[in-house]
Amino acid sequence: MLKRFAVLASVLLLGACTTINEWLEGRVEYKSATTLPPLEIPPDLTSPARDNRYVVPETGKSTATLSGYEAERREAKPAASATASSTVLPEFERMRIERAGTQRWLVVEQPADKLWPIVKDFWQENGFLIKLEQPEIGVMETEWAESRAKIPEGGVRGILSRSLGQSNATSERDKYRIRLDRTPDGKGTEIYVSHRGMVEVYTTREAISSMPGQTAWQPRDPDPELEAAYLRRLMVRLGTQDEKARALAAANPGAAPVPAAAAEGEAAKRAQITKAVNGAEQLEVYEPFDRVWRRVGLALDRVGFTVEDRDRQKGVYFVRYADPESDKDSRGLLTRWFSSDSKVKAEQYRVQITQAGTASQVNVLNKDGAADSSKTAQRILALLHEQLK
Repeated sequence: MLKRFAVLASVLLLGACTTINEWLEGRVEYKSATTLPPLEIPPDLTSPARDNRYVVPETGKSTATLSGYEAERREAKPAASATASSTVLPEFERMRIERAGTQRWLVVEQPADKLWPIVKDFWQENGFLIKLEQPEIGVMETEWAESRAKIPEGGVRGILSRSLGQSNATSERDKYRIRLDRTPDGKGTEIYVSHRGMVEVYTTREAISSMPGQTAWQPRDPDPELEAAYLRRLMVRLGTQDEKARALAAANPGAAPVPAAAAEGEAAKRAQITKAVNGAEQLEVYEPFDRVWRRVGLALDRVGFTVEDRDRQKGVYFVRYADPESDKDSRGLLTRWFSSDSKVKAEQYRVQITQAGTASQVNVLNKDGAADSSKTAQRILALLHEQLK
């Protein structure tokens, strides 16, 4: 009996050490419900060529000399090297990270059509499944990926709870939307990565054992650090050295200072909601149009709007939004947020950005392009303000 107890204790301690080490390393391990698509074998795949170093060259002569054999090997070597070099991953040297507040994006001096397949492969290599893929508007989105929060518990209780599957650590789910947009000069590409997350929380407890009971999923705030981490990894995937990518991600070359007009008052503000001439609410952002255009696009991605189209010259994003607080849907708020059979139809709106001196104005219009003063339009402005302030 004593031996069995000793073996069980050793197994439990080994599992506890593994869990604690993973937590200390700070790794985020995503576990999707399904795996990556199986490897497809091309129909014309042939067996790999064997090593022919010791094969006598077929020269058509009755004898072969060593010097002649080595000459043929030298002639064949450049062709083999060219074939091998074609399989090397492409490298893009000219890239940088720009930043505004908590928002970051990657600028690469390459066209979007050349970067699209590489970006898609990058997310699949990191364990994500692609749910949405719209290259015509430069948007792709991953499936939800689940990770178990690594929250250590001390003492024998923590060891037993982890080993028996009764840990109080809850799960988190993450998904990412990736958007590729052309730079203003049309020569490069801006890559935006936006994060959305949910966390599993306990809603009940067992009356007798006081152990956690039922759980429910609730939204959590977007994590800018996760976005920055994947931008850095993407830079490495595109050919930048890891040390250089870390330095570029930590630097802040693209951050614009808050204008003096916005710094008046108790605290500096990047954006605030004001009243327009017609009485409708509008969002005033204290930055030039080009910068606000990028930030509004990333804010729409973070909040989860469906961006159907965009017109940069007119400064308009065409979006669809199903208001979770609409009176037409009497279900609970969380159910309405995450249910796939929403009773509220997603309506089309236009988010318009216009230059106003040194600042920019953001207005919400209806699907016909007219001013919208409804509660839903005000809620959209409030969501954008939360991301841009």
